[in-house]
Amino acid sequence: MMSRPALFNNVVGAQRKRRRRSKRSMAADMRLPTLQKPVYLSVSASERRDLVVPGDVITSDTGFMRGHGTYVDEDKLTASVAGEVQRVDKLICVRPLKTRFNGEVGDVVVGRITEVQQKRWKVETNSRLDSVLLLSAVNLPGGELRRRSVEDELTMREYLQEGDLISAEVQSIFSDGALSLHTRSLKYGKLGQGVLVQLSPSLIKRQKTHFHNLPCGASIILGNNGFIWLYPTPEKQEEEAGGFYTSLEPVSLSDREVISRLRNCLLALAAHKVLLYDTSVLYCYESSVQHQVKDILKPEVMEEIIMLTQQKLLEQEG
Repeated sequence: MMSRPALFNNVVGAQRKRRRRSKRSMAADMRLPTLQKPVYLSVSASERRDLVVPGDVITSDTGFMRGHGTYVDEDKLTASVAGEVQRVDKLICVRPLKTRFNGEVGDVVVGRITEVQQKRWKVETNSRLDSVLLLSAVNLPGGELRRRSVEDELTMREYLQEGDLISAEVQSIFSDGALSLHTRSLKYGKLGQGVLVQLSPSLIKRQKTHFHNLPCGASIILGNNGFIWLYPTPEKQEEEAGGFYTSLEPVSLSDREVISRLRNCLLALAAHKVLLYDTSVLYCYESSVQHQVKDILKPEVMEEIIMLTQQKLLEQEG
């Protein structure tokens, strides 16, 4: 019969062997330093934007008018927020780098329904107040053109309910600053399967169109309010649905991978404060193809991808 000390030594030895085996089998994510190619970015003085912080003197000339984000201190126009100085004739204002969405008429927005009220929906659009989508400002299913009746009001939740995502356009601005939206065009309406990315509105570049079908196989809606919608490019549009049709077919693995890569590219561009528009997103996607999707957000990989993207953008502008 084995003595107690011998039995104890055998148990301890077996535990040590198991620990050694577990250490050998553990996978470690090691990051080794790599030699990066030098990328030279040159910005001329004319292309440099005037950035100010609170307290900076913008001008001492008394001929300018004071706009948003400024105040007068000892006859000097001074910045009250951190941002970019904008001059329109004699008016000077400072556009904040980080702020809530201040909508203008014609802006494309992506929002989420938060409440169903009488003859209207409340929509979260990243602005100071909830936006309003009136029942009279949406297309009826089937594209019918008629006055809205009591039956339409009772069936509002069949059109849009709490939690639904929509794309819309700013139609007008109320006196309190709330935005009035509409989805009368067939390109607007309820959104189906995809990924929502929420970024700062100041990073979205204003363009003629904010709906883009990218050649990589996915489509993107760049909302002026900083909400970006990524979704698989549809093969055909269901125009007879009046903006309420959403496809529930399973999304293929390749499409999901493309959308995931685009999502990580958007986060990388936003982290380095690069303006977001179709060209910058596409260049960033092309620069990230050599890396796996999960590696794009690693600091050293992200920096390499952004530097290559900025170089392509400078080459295109030059």
